Amino acid sequence: MFTGIVEEIGTVKNTVNKGQTLVLTIQAKKILEDVHLGDSISINGVCLTVTNFTKDEFTVDVMPETYQSTNLKMLSNHHKVNLERAMAANGRFGGHIVSGHIDVTGEILAIKPLENAVTYKINIPMRYSKYCLPKGSITIDGTSLTIFKVENEVITISLIPHTRSNTILGSKNVGDTVNVEFDLLGKYVEKMLGLHEVKKDSNITTSFLSQNGYL
Repeated sequence: MFTGIVEEIGTVKNTVNKGQTLVLTIQAKKILEDVHLGDSISINGVCLTVTNFTKDEFTVDVMPETYQSTNLKMLSNHHKVNLERAMAANGRFGGHIVSGHIDVTGEILAIKPLENAVTYKINIPMRYSKYCLPKGSITIDGTSLTIFKVENEVITISLIPHTRSNTILGSKNVGDTVNVEFDLLGKYVEKMLGLHEVKKDSNITTSFLSQNGYL
């Protein structure tokens, strides 16, 4: 489990492609201070397992499902990546609950300065817009952010100077692909309420949910 607070920007040292699998070697410093084999590290929002490490780099394997559904397959040597260690039980919860399991990739449609911030418009598939709401949480390339606007297939986020400087999002351009993880709590609520498969004899209807503040 992660919080979406990026600890360090790492650098891809080596990539090995084998069909639809990938072995990544990442140079880093801070996150290696207490690393162990088998530890979980978020790379651009993707939870991966440390399979080898030294004092200044670590290696992870990317399986076919992750290869196909994230932007990790686009990485090559010298690319920068967002890194975060799994949350410690006694740590501060600075972001929101992040699983490290990417739902979909999105495309940056527009980047616009707004006083001391920069807004990003990101395209997502329409079927996922139900998980987005103004002032709600979302994870973009492993960074916990707040949604400011939702327009069908487009969400708007805003980056403060600190986030631009301390994550790879500050160097992203229009047309770039980002990993997107939607709020885990919203997906659990949907599952428990059976929104995707309401039985005919169920008392839970879309109207009922709307009247009680769930929609």
